[in-house]
Amino acid sequence: MAFTVKNEVLVRVYVVAVLVVLVALVIAHKTFQISVLEGEKWRARGESLYIKEVPVEAERGNILTEDGSLLATSMPFFDIAFDPNSSAMDTADWNQHIDSLAFCLATFVDPSFTPGGMRDYLEEQKLAIKEFLQKQRQAGKRFIMIKKDATIKEQELISSFPLFNKGQFRGGLISVSKYKRDRPFGLLANRTIGYVQGDSINVGLEGYFNEYIKGEKGQQMMYRVGNGMWIPLDNLAKIEPKSGQDVVTTLDMDIQGIAEKALSKAMYRHDAEYATAIVMDVKTGAIKAIANLDWRKNGTLWENYNHAVGTLVEPGSTFKLASMLALLEDGLIDLSDSIDLEQGRTLYYDVELEDASPHTLNKASIQKAFAMSSNVGISRLVYKNYATENRADDYIQRLNSFFLDLPTGIEINGEPNPYFKRAYNQEDQWSGTTLPWMSIGYELALTPLQLLTFYNAVANNGIYVKPYLVKKVQQHGETLKRFPVTEVKGRIASQKSIDQVQELLRAVVDSTYGTAYKHRSDKFSFAGKTGTTQLGYQRLENKTKVKGYQASFAGFFPAENPVYSCIVLISKPKKAGIYGSKVALPVFREIAEKTFRANLELYPIVNAGPKVAMAKAKMPNYDAGYLSDMKYVLKELDMKYYNRSAGEWGMVKAAMPDSLKLIKRSISKTTVPNVLGMGLRDALFLLENKGMQVEVNGKYGKVKQQSIKPGTKSKGQTIWIRLG
Repeated sequence: MAFTVKNEVLVRVYVVAVLVVLVALVIAHKTFQISVLEGEKWRARGESLYIKEVPVEAERGNILTEDGSLLATSMPFFDIAFDPNSSAMDTADWNQHIDSLAFCLATFVDPSFTPGGMRDYLEEQKLAIKEFLQKQRQAGKRFIMIKKDATIKEQELISSFPLFNKGQFRGGLISVSKYKRDRPFGLLANRTIGYVQGDSINVGLEGYFNEYIKGEKGQQMMYRVGNGMWIPLDNLAKIEPKSGQDVVTTLDMDIQGIAEKALSKAMYRHDAEYATAIVMDVKTGAIKAIANLDWRKNGTLWENYNHAVGTLVEPGSTFKLASMLALLEDGLIDLSDSIDLEQGRTLYYDVELEDASPHTLNKASIQKAFAMSSNVGISRLVYKNYATENRADDYIQRLNSFFLDLPTGIEINGEPNPYFKRAYNQEDQWSGTTLPWMSIGYELALTPLQLLTFYNAVANNGIYVKPYLVKKVQQHGETLKRFPVTEVKGRIASQKSIDQVQELLRAVVDSTYGTAYKHRSDKFSFAGKTGTTQLGYQRLENKTKVKGYQASFAGFFPAENPVYSCIVLISKPKKAGIYGSKVALPVFREIAEKTFRANLELYPIVNAGPKVAMAKAKMPNYDAGYLSDMKYVLKELDMKYYNRSAGEWGMVKAAMPDSLKLIKRSISKTTVPNVLGMGLRDALFLLENKGMQVEVNGKYGKVKQQSIKPGTKSKGQTIWIRLG
């Protein structure tokens, strides 16, 4: 019995031993397989968790104004952290510098700590991170965040702190660079400049020219220090990133600022839904300003959408210019012809069309009908001449010849195609009232930029130029690519027709019956057309239901030799007016007026021709004063003079039509001086130095009279002088 039990125990021991040996063999085999046969594979996989090639973002190129000012630039920022357990850090360095480092961090980076508190914090974090790494045997969080989004100056300061100044490995300093887009002009041209998000959102110039601006990414071996933070394994990138190229725009930030400020005031004054304005160089099509304003939820203004480029609208009366040019170019009317305005009301089938402002006029010239923006007059002209199917198609084709049916191709994504109905096409819902309504800017749609481009062609004597926003692409100041002015050969219409519609646009402003007459200026000239559009209108049985209005003005300045074209559109004004003449025109005038002040090129050149001999009567004569001052002024004015004077004081006298003579004026030490012809400063100097009390009548000009005769004994009398 005992033998049986002994044998059973031995069997069990042998079984267990065999199992242990088998397990050991399996473990040894797996160890050999993992470490030797598959070693490279697993080591590579392990390294990939903590070491890998990481793309290095390139610095994006700048977007510049026409004069080189920065519109958008990439500003470098840094996430700065500290690895207190860096393998190259020496314990002696830690002990030597920890107090100084804590003082610097508490003083210059995080004042919420005292120097002692900062030292304790660093010591605690160092120990906690070390214990975590030993237990977890993985990267985990192995750093202390010092400052996020540090500027260059802040990064340089922190890098100079004790211990940190020993670098990445010995000092444990982790400094990861990144770039953020900065716009020095803030809101100005915000939507036009645009932005890029990921691979699918490309807005404005940033999006359109992204291939130029983004540069080329580099490659850098980096290791992970936790929480998605990677730092370079060494100071050398495997592939260096290439900075992006700079885009130079046509924008003039003086005009841009003028436009946005004027729009902003109008948005507040009229409580409008949105507003847009564009200023374009007539000869080249260069966009000088493009402004858009909308309301944010917090009640402030922002540029949420580029309405100038992306919003199709029914233009209303500003489109009447295209109808008039079509009629003139087809030889169907003359501006001196008369048209029956039917006292401002007419019927097309069973639908009534009326003028915006009530009147009792019947017969009026075509020029007057246009200047007063008569819906009845313009629609009657178009309907009379183009009502049949063939003629309606001629009207559409004539509009197409003005390039009104095509997008401008501006360098911003999202420009829609203009919308025009095809003549008598049922799919386009052409009806008997379509033609008269089209003639005054309804049942069709254009963006503000597309309409302005047409007005610009009229201002440019019929020469159509493509609007553009970018002049060139450059890098380090060297031009890599230019974008030349794109000009369509020939004119959109004959010079005769263009001259006539220019005359019409001037009449809108200059004639007493013109809708812009009250806002004309005696400081500069401009020409253009007002527009008031009904939005969301429904023709009901006995009335037209309207959901709002759109006020606009399109034109150019100066009227005689246009330099800039401009359009202003303000949507759904809720107070202080709804008409283009009251809402949009004042904004246009403010933009034009302030642009005039800021641009000398808009003023006529006074010395363009040969110098004309000045009439003797218009030359300075008998003006007196301090002689050296008079000589200086005459020299600056490049006026010839003959010096016949001696002493400090003199008088100028006209000698010939183109020259002057300086003669002496004697000043006695004991008598009242002759101050006639002098300025107030010189007269006061001489009289008060004689001890005289001076009373002055008048504010401007030279001394015309003095109460005490020159040469009288000076006794400290009171003398009055009159300026004039």
